[in-house]
Amino acid sequence: MRNPQIDYAAVFRALPGMVALLTPDLVYVDANDDFVRLAGRTREELVGRYIFDVFPENPGEPAAAGMRETRASMLRTVATGERDTMALLRYDIEDPQRPGVWQEHYWSPVNAPVLGPDGQVALIVHRVEEVTELIRAFGGPGGDSRSRVLEAELYTRARELQEVNERLRRAHAREREVALALQAAMLPTPDPTGQHAAAVRYRPAVGALNVCGDWYDLADLPGGNLAVAVGDVVGHGLAAAGVMGQLRSALSAACRVADGPAQALEALGLYARSVEGAESTTAVATFIAWDDHTITYSSAGHPPPALVGPDGTVTFLDQATDPPLAARPEHLSRPQARTPYVEGSTLVLYTDGLIERRSESIDTGLDRLADSLARHQRSDPETLADALLTDLLPSAGNTDDTVLIAIRL
Repeated sequence: MRNPQIDYAAVFRALPGMVALLTPDLVYVDANDDFVRLAGRTREELVGRYIFDVFPENPGEPAAAGMRETRASMLRTVATGERDTMALLRYDIEDPQRPGVWQEHYWSPVNAPVLGPDGQVALIVHRVEEVTELIRAFGGPGGDSRSRVLEAELYTRARELQEVNERLRRAHAREREVALALQAAMLPTPDPTGQHAAAVRYRPAVGALNVCGDWYDLADLPGGNLAVAVGDVVGHGLAAAGVMGQLRSALSAACRVADGPAQALEALGLYARSVEGAESTTAVATFIAWDDHTITYSSAGHPPPALVGPDGTVTFLDQATDPPLAARPEHLSRPQARTPYVEGSTLVLYTDGLIERRSESIDTGLDRLADSLARHQRSDPETLADALLTDLLPSAGNTDDTVLIAIRL
């Protein structure tokens, strides 16, 4: 808990090293005593002003990129909500007593986010360590030619590192664009399901691209019934997403012609043997018959769907479970089960990222899911889906991909 006896403003002012706070628009909010002293600016000259109005770039160094790189680093911190460490940087400072006279300086900057209650970046912590004297020690008065060479190499390697990081960021941005386009193509918004409201949620693991091997599908069946399925390919990233796309399409087609979900998964299992990377994929398929209020289901090693009734009773559909796709050397028929439902119930299918944690058994995760479903069973599918993600996913971010689909019956 916050200690009311600690003056955090005084602590900030006394922090060793140069530290400043800026808004996401790169305007100074505050600066500690070391920053004010070493930057040669009063606090009044800093607070409320745009950083590059206070510290413009040296016009006599047209090749210098200090301002551009500093701005890019800060804006990355705002956009990603993550700390950004910069390479060694030359950024000259104009002498406040002698306008037009620039003093050579070298810095080692770090920009870190401060998140607000809404999870967005509210402030940037800009910490800089001046290393000008260290650089000069290699090549200053009395320094030999070897020390000058070391100085030059140190600075050159730092600039090369910065350039490599920039290329990696651009490559990652391009890959992310591809990933987003792939996600939109493979996991489109589900078509309307008539009077039966449905909601889907898709959450990639923290640190992953915005695609994964998890998928969902809703397919219209003859007679006006509906097939709902989810699946989980082993792995993350574009390779797993490619396998996911093939399996999702195959299962969607199989559901439309199969006599039941077990037969659809049998066909998918045979197909998976010919798809590299599809081994050990899990999937569950459910066929909803609106007229007789029944759900027929079959699972290939996947966590069981949950059926929550209007009274809050939660039933896991776990009576027809078989090994994952292509996990057995021989082909065998898959099991299938049927259960009735009461109108107003909600069917929830999901992938293991919603319930599994490395430090606990799967039963603990299922109990947590059942408790959340019982508490929110009166909510519409959209509200229920959001509540489940809030209740079940770690606050620091999910470490596994998660797909969730909820449909009101």
